Amino acid sequence: MDTPEIAAARIEVEHTRSRVTATAQELQERLSPKVLAKGAWEGAKEKGAGLAEDAVDAVKARPLAATGVVAAITMFLAREPLMDLAGKVVGSIGEKRKSRSKRTTRQSTTEKA
Repeated sequence: MDTPEIAAARIEVEHTRSRVTATAQELQERLSPKVLAKGAWEGAKEKGAGLAEDAVDAVKARPLAATGVVAAITMFLAREPLMDLAGKVVGSIGEKRKSRSKRTTRQSTTEKA
């Protein structure tokens, strides 16, 4: 048989064990990948919202500068299609000039004959 002190100690050990088990379960839940991912996602959403607000404020403060930056980025990203288009435009202008020049030469040759 246990003495009253030993019985009280056993009861205290059981209470402590229950608290430690509950704490371990809580930690396990907090450190689960699902909870960690959700926390990271929420943090990223908050940070993204803050950045978006800052961007809107910056655009409101300097709309012309923002427009210039957007135009520059767009031109940089679309540089290949723009270069192709410019080449086609310049090429077609050159072809028109050559065609006009040939027509003028033929007309003057015809007029001389």
